Amino acid sequence: MKSLLFVISLLGIILLDSCASTRPINLGVVEQKLVPCPNSPNCVSTQSKSEKAKIAPLTYEGEMSQIMQKLVKTVKNVPRTKIITQTDSYLYVEFATSLMKFIDDVEFYIDDANKVIHFRSASRIGYSDLGTNRRRMENFRALFNEGD
Repeated sequence: MKSLLFVISLLGIILLDSCASTRPINLGVVEQKLVPCPNSPNCVSTQSKSEKAKIAPLTYEGEMSQIMQKLVKTVKNVPRTKIITQTDSYLYVEFATSLMKFIDDVEFYIDDANKVIHFRSASRIGYSDLGTNRRRMENFRALFNEGD
């Protein structure tokens, strides 16, 4: 019986790991918009139409290239992060949660015309994140603004 439970537990871990490691293929910016959040409560976005997923964008002054450097520097100062894609105005980062190492996908889009940085942070798997993405992005906001 113990060996059966062990095998089931091991299969569960492998399944969760394989799900957590599959990157979404629909991310990016289309017509100055990030992908909308799903209906599940495990995503926040500055461009969300839903109040439960809505979060304020970052604001900035200065040149877009300097802001991208500041974004990258701030990301690198956050534990368990991996930059996946970087362009002049877009940054895609994987954040791993501390306890279970679940991967969350975080995107930043610099809207230079309006001097704001839109972002979206979403859990890759699961339904609820118990507020993890919102807390992460509010903490990120504080880190980003420390350099001002």
